Amino acid sequence: MKTVVFDLDGTLADTSADLISAANFCFDSLGYPKLLDCKEDAGVAMRGGRAMLELGCQKIGLNDEQFIQQQYPILLRAYSKSLDKHTQFFPYALDSIRKLQLLGVNSAICTNKPFALAEELMVRLGARHLFQELIGSDTLSSKKPDPAPFIAAVTGSGGSVEQSLMVGDTSTDFDTAKAVGVPIIMVDFGFAGFDFSASNPDAILKSFLDLPEIVIGLLNS
Repeated sequence: MKTVVFDLDGTLADTSADLISAANFCFDSLGYPKLLDCKEDAGVAMRGGRAMLELGCQKIGLNDEQFIQQQYPILLRAYSKSLDKHTQFFPYALDSIRKLQLLGVNSAICTNKPFALAEELMVRLGARHLFQELIGSDTLSSKKPDPAPFIAAVTGSGGSVEQSLMVGDTSTDFDTAKAVGVPIIMVDFGFAGFDFSASNPDAILKSFLDLPEIVIGLLNS
């Protein structure tokens, strides 16, 4: 079975506002309730909770790894309470996945978001049934860019690695695909999270309307 493995944050859905809100909750205790900006810092949000905490610390001149370690679980708890307050799928994302199904291509998710949060988010957004497998950062003992989570996402969805590819938005996704040896489609939705000038993805996606044709072309080549 042919399989497309998607990253979640910044690839399938714009989760930045809810993630930044959770990070700002942490800095509120230091007197900086709106330290991170939903537009300006959206690209950092796509790299995860620790990256947001590190950026916030840089903004206030705080060099304290212990603070980051202490605040990370607090950030996750805050995020879990408002997973889908602002989060939306990118335009035509779900339509393209349904079309891929009609073309005989399964879909899976491989994310570095903790599994429980990713699972709950997809359920709340009413789209969990569209993905045959979901692998989170804590599903296995390793996470992206290690090849194991990607491989687990493919095999768990009934596919074969030889007939799979990755769709992502960060260097972690790019490195994952290269580690596995499969094609990589990088999305370009304006978050400035990936340096296209320094790498050469197999395709660049600017609209999910184009995804089915790109996928079929790459998997049939």
